[in-house]
Amino acid sequence: MRMEDYKRLIALQASRREFLRGAAGVASVAALGSTGVLGTMGSAFAEGLPAEEQALRKQILAIPGVGKGQPTDADFQKVGEMVLGATKANVKEGEFAGVELSFMGLNNQNLHNVLFRGFLKPWEQYTGAKISWIDLAQADYNARLQQSIATGTVDFDICEMGAPFEGDVCGKGLTSEMPDWVKKQIDMDDLVNYLKPPVGTWDGKQYRVTIDGDTHNFNFRTDVFADADLAKAWAADGGDKAGLTEWGVPKTWQQVQAVTKFLKGQKFKGNDVYGYLDPPKPWGGFGFYFLGSRATAYAKHPDDKAWLFDADTMKPRINNPAWVRAIQDVIDALPFEPPNQINADPNETGFSQFLGGTGSMVTWWGDIGSNAKTNDSSVVGDVCGFSILPGSDDVYNSKTGQWDKLPSGPNYAPNLAYLGWGVYVMARVDSDPKKQKAAWSAAAHLGGKDLAIWTAMYPSGFQCYRNSQHDIDEWVAAGYDKDFISNYLASQFDSYNHPNGAIEPRIPGIFQYYSAAEDILANIFAGKLKAQEGADQIAAAWEKLTDQIGRDNQIKLYKASLGM
Repeated sequence: MRMEDYKRLIALQASRREFLRGAAGVASVAALGSTGVLGTMGSAFAEGLPAEEQALRKQILAIPGVGKGQPTDADFQKVGEMVLGATKANVKEGEFAGVELSFMGLNNQNLHNVLFRGFLKPWEQYTGAKISWIDLAQADYNARLQQSIATGTVDFDICEMGAPFEGDVCGKGLTSEMPDWVKKQIDMDDLVNYLKPPVGTWDGKQYRVTIDGDTHNFNFRTDVFADADLAKAWAADGGDKAGLTEWGVPKTWQQVQAVTKFLKGQKFKGNDVYGYLDPPKPWGGFGFYFLGSRATAYAKHPDDKAWLFDADTMKPRINNPAWVRAIQDVIDALPFEPPNQINADPNETGFSQFLGGTGSMVTWWGDIGSNAKTNDSSVVGDVCGFSILPGSDDVYNSKTGQWDKLPSGPNYAPNLAYLGWGVYVMARVDSDPKKQKAAWSAAAHLGGKDLAIWTAMYPSGFQCYRNSQHDIDEWVAAGYDKDFISNYLASQFDSYNHPNGAIEPRIPGIFQYYSAAEDILANIFAGKLKAQEGADQIAAAWEKLTDQIGRDNQIKLYKASLGM
């Protein structure tokens, strides 16, 4: 989304936002999902920090203050200046005078690079370096990066990139190895376990400064699922659909489907109400994650680490009964979703629709929770609940070709989608020691521990990725409601630590697989192909890609990414 489009959207929503805020009220806490392992946690993390650092974090979290409007560039710069201490310990003032760096990253939802500019402005003033920017829309990112790789024309010194691309970039020797002083500055031991090596590494060498932790979670409207009129209508309509005997938050995808179909034509506080929000429109390969989040509970068996491909052969599973069921779910749900939903991409579903008050359920990364109370376009801050992704009554067993019902109940399998954004320094700076140190210093500044808590609490494009970010009391002191934030952090941390998490494969060409799938899925959702027919076409395209890239090596790397 371009900045001018985003600003126009905000202006159009302003009057509607004020109306809905007045109408929403505070929903029943009973509608929230389980708070999980974080629900009873105290101040185990941040209280262990030095008093000086605790004071600094308190100061930066007051900029601008939760509930006091969306942060501005002036706020980004102020925060960036306040966390310069780590840089000053490793860099002399003016040390990088004359150095010019180019930085390629996203300009998505007015976030990412927009914030980086502000955070790095004080760094530029202190160090003397200058940064030029290459801004990309999310839908354009993969194509731009792949073009640079294929043509050998890397025209940037620093790159915002996700771990799935490490096979394409680090595996081809295009990145600079992280110096030891950077590892110390960013405190890598503070990362949550699933983001520690091998993530961020290739052939045993560290390349990535992590700035984000990614998992899809389930976001829902607590007021919709606590509404007495809807409860009566549900009971009058039979009252037991897919095991949801009483009106409430769905726990399985079967229940999500039932609720979505039920809500079509219902009214909530005088307005049309909708259920789940699918994003069928291609999004540069990133939209595939949202189908993946519908599929993981069906496709990721607890006894099998693989779910996208067979680990021993790289045979695609995208056309097996689990994935075809997920595709068919989207086809079946679209007629019950808002008008023209076929043209919605994930930006639309998350930021325009759900935060703007349309729809009662959406899957997204953690941005929904951090934006619900701090984004000026949000009208759902007081009525937003969270959980890990819904489960499934049964799960497909790829080894037996049968659907299994687990003795423990529904199968849950959080989609650990994308493994978070990181900052990578390109190898082209290595021939110039001064430029190399400058690039790594800029990356380390963005990956600092104290900056991380700010980006997790405010709209940034990034969610929690450090243990020190999971202190409920610190979030409450910053202005978050305790029940809200306990529920939100549990949806993140419980996903990271889930024993049946669906792990992202760090293999070369992964976004070529995803992009190929998106193109065919668009035709499926438009009614041009049946679910199985389209899934078979995706599988054939994936097989061709695997052969082009090299099957034996893909098998080796895929197994390694799964810890096999």
